[in-house]
Amino acid sequence: MISPKSFYEHLLKHDISFFTGVPDSLLKNLCFYISDHAKKRHIIAANEGNAIALAIGYYLSSNKVPMIYLQNSGLGNIINPLLSLADKDVYSIPMLLVIGWRGKPGVKDEPQHKKQGRVMLNMLKSMEIEFEIIRNSDSQDQIMTKINRMVKQIKIQKMPCAVVIEKDVFKKYNKINKKRFRYELSREDALHIILENIRKDSIIVSTTGFTSRELYEYRKNNCSRNPDFYTVGGMGHASQIALGISINKKREVICLDGDGSVLMHMGSLAINASINKKNYKHIVFNNGAHESVGNQPTVGFNIDMSMIAKYSGYSLTLRAHTKTQVIKAIKKILEHKGTAFLEVLVKSNTRSDLSRPDKTPIENKKQLMSLINK
Repeated sequence: MISPKSFYEHLLKHDISFFTGVPDSLLKNLCFYISDHAKKRHIIAANEGNAIALAIGYYLSSNKVPMIYLQNSGLGNIINPLLSLADKDVYSIPMLLVIGWRGKPGVKDEPQHKKQGRVMLNMLKSMEIEFEIIRNSDSQDQIMTKINRMVKQIKIQKMPCAVVIEKDVFKKYNKINKKRFRYELSREDALHIILENIRKDSIIVSTTGFTSRELYEYRKNNCSRNPDFYTVGGMGHASQIALGISINKKREVICLDGDGSVLMHMGSLAINASINKKNYKHIVFNNGAHESVGNQPTVGFNIDMSMIAKYSGYSLTLRAHTKTQVIKAIKKILEHKGTAFLEVLVKSNTRSDLSRPDKTPIENKKQLMSLINK
């Protein structure tokens, strides 16, 4: 194991002082430390591909090696910019990738991480990216030696290299800049209000992380079988899944989304609006955070997502942050005959005892399809 402080300071000794990426639960203590100490030299990117682009720009303007952090589920987002821009056969951009290894074979994890964890090392090999695995059994000296080897390769070969991080490599770090609650409702509060004010046969597509877990627990507690799709992976794609369903169905299709998810693939807003399905409703819980991987901030509270949706072409856009406002807004978007968007501003306050689904994704798929294709 190693402290985030020691890891960070070791990178500084190699003149690696710019950090960007998308937060990961296995890297959260390192991310906390970077957020507290790197200040303006740290940017939490909208998606992992954007982080690679930021790193390229930083290197071109400084001639210094940047660090990019990500969960291995984000490998798909970095393949194109890595191979078509950063690769040594194209622009030859040196950078250090720090990758959290979710779904490592033999380690218990969620279904959406298992395949990614199993194939990740082969993916890196196929992209000809050299890497070291940092294990939780490694001493601090061993970890620093592995970093040294990768940084040496990066600087000599002028190419991206990676360190793959197992679970529990980083010691706990208590972040200094703790986020304060700003709004009345938690996401779970708002979710319950919405579920109690929509048609029971509405098709719901919920985004990754806590939103799907809260929806699943609500259904379980109420012993109800509903046409819900839990987007357990593929962060940023829930709204397009919902749009695809709405094309073939007349009943209401409601996407329960998050600010981090929307930011990751914001171009989908324009596509959703352009199709203008009357039964398509898009609800975004904006808590200004990547809550399920450590509560690192997004830019959600710095922008007005309802206005972005409006100018993307949604025919009705609303914003709410109290129970009364949410109830009124839900009524309006359900009555509206066109693509509607509701941004609900909430606080980050997820229960520590929130349960996880005990059904497999295949069981979820079969139940959904049996309920909507009768």
